[in-house]
Amino acid sequence: MSRKAPQARPNGLIIAIDGPSGAGKSTLTRLLAGRLGYLHIDTGAMFRAVALAAKRAGISVDDGEALAQLCRKLTISFARNNGGCRVLLNGADISGQIRTPEISLLTSSVSAMKNVREFLLVQQREMGMAGGVILEGRDIGTVVFPDAEVKFFLTASVEERGRRRYQELLAKGEDVSLHGTIVDVARRDEQDEQREHAPLRRAADAIDIDSSGLSIEEVLTLMEEKIKARVKGEG
Repeated sequence: MSRKAPQARPNGLIIAIDGPSGAGKSTLTRLLAGRLGYLHIDTGAMFRAVALAAKRAGISVDDGEALAQLCRKLTISFARNNGGCRVLLNGADISGQIRTPEISLLTSSVSAMKNVREFLLVQQREMGMAGGVILEGRDIGTVVFPDAEVKFFLTASVEERGRRRYQELLAKGEDVSLHGTIVDVARRDEQDEQREHAPLRRAADAIDIDSSGLSIEEVLTLMEEKIKARVKGEG
């Protein structure tokens, strides 16, 4: 069924990519942003940055008030780097430090805290409201930008996502097992889906893409086709 073409924003569309851990959101968002000339905003990395800062400060991820006070002292930003995106915490590059299994699990707890979500929500909306952005996360199309012009819900089987995550960690020299990584991914899914504030949910108007068995190029091509159709008001 045809839809009305989206209203123009100063810098272009807002594109939301949601989905569970290991679905390929970061890689696909980065590549798609490069092709479209859009800014890639990794909202998950922002929560990871808070988790890292909390760990460094010795703050419990269950202490909402302490996390809120910590957030007020943090400046999280993104910088382009040879086609990629670096994550900066108070001006320091933490891109590698926020991708460990420990920080991944801490992040799920941090992202469940209302005070943290409210703090980062303001920043995310300020970064993206003018358009020309692709935001990835777990509640972009439902909470952060429910009026995004294009929404994707990207997923894959838990086994496939665990395998991808396992290979990524091995490449970084981490001492992990395939079974343990799959278990961690499944645990993260459960935490994200059951948290009280902004749980992982598919937006009603999102375009579903199951990347199991698909190459990165195949998924990118599919996304580009859907975006072009949306711009024309065809889907």
